[in-house]
Amino acid sequence: MFESLPASLGVFGVASVIIISSGVGLSLVADRLADRTGWGEALLGGLFLAGVTSLPDFAATLTAAADGFPKLAIGNSLGSVAVNLAFLAVGDLVYRRANLEHAAASSSNLIHATLSLVLLLMPLLAMVTPSFDAWGVHPVSVVLLVAYLYGHRLIREDRLRPMWWPRATAHTVADEPEAVQPRGETLFGLWLRFLVLAAITTLAGWVLMNAAETIVAETPLSETVVGTLFTAFFTSTPELVTTIAAVRYGALTLAVSNIVGTNALTAIVIAFADFVYVGGSIYHAVTAAQQLWLVLALLMTSILLLGLLRRERYGIGRIGLESFLILLIYLAAAASLPFLGD
Repeated sequence: MFESLPASLGVFGVASVIIISSGVGLSLVADRLADRTGWGEALLGGLFLAGVTSLPDFAATLTAAADGFPKLAIGNSLGSVAVNLAFLAVGDLVYRRANLEHAAASSSNLIHATLSLVLLLMPLLAMVTPSFDAWGVHPVSVVLLVAYLYGHRLIREDRLRPMWWPRATAHTVADEPEAVQPRGETLFGLWLRFLVLAAITTLAGWVLMNAAETIVAETPLSETVVGTLFTAFFTSTPELVTTIAAVRYGALTLAVSNIVGTNALTAIVIAFADFVYVGGSIYHAVTAAQQLWLVLALLMTSILLLGLLRRERYGIGRIGLESFLILLIYLAAAASLPFLGD
């Protein structure tokens, strides 16, 4: 879409600002909807808010895959998973009363984190096994869609009939509706605002990836570097903004569920990228650099899951040990990426 490099850089910056600005409104509206609908922060954050904040990723990844940039597409998705977990660690830094994973204890968040781990393992399985596809689509992509739907059925059942409860402590922040609702605020109005902000973030994500394709073509930067670091970061900024905003609003369960829900949905984005990529199965169009980032994403998710189970009150610098390790892994991986090749 953009043939000029200066124009692409300018559009990239504008689209990034729009995505960030929309994220602030989304977190507030999602918190209101969780209270008004009675669905709770874990379900609404893990499904609806995660779905909306994933839209820039969705638009960017599918655009790159359809335009024949598989490494840019997969790099964007996997980089988003990793940076989202780093964003949750930033949220832990913002919340100073206790470790965020301790305060936001929720069985739904545990299920969502486990689901994201399972779903991300499936693309890795497709990448390391012999190349196979039917009409250009790997069977794993279909299995991913079914597994995601089943996972959300489990989360819905847990909301209705929980079989496990975290032990409440002085630092636990329960997911409870606000006693006083803003006057004149209707449920229809909230959903309308939510959908408008969703449309804005989707359009911005599509524009951002078109600009990124020109940056890849006009600079020495590889698809892997641009996708895994730059587009992944900026298309994921709604997760950063909504996480920090949710923490400041006291909607801690919403903050965690948004991240783990988004990462579970990212696996579905990869599956859809396989459907629109015309060069065969997209899983076999990637290199060792993308596989490494997938392994790192799995490692970071596993550390988060352990943190949600262990529920450490305080750790290094008043954040959890898992948050410290996740930040360390992400920063080390980002610093080494330019040396890994395309």
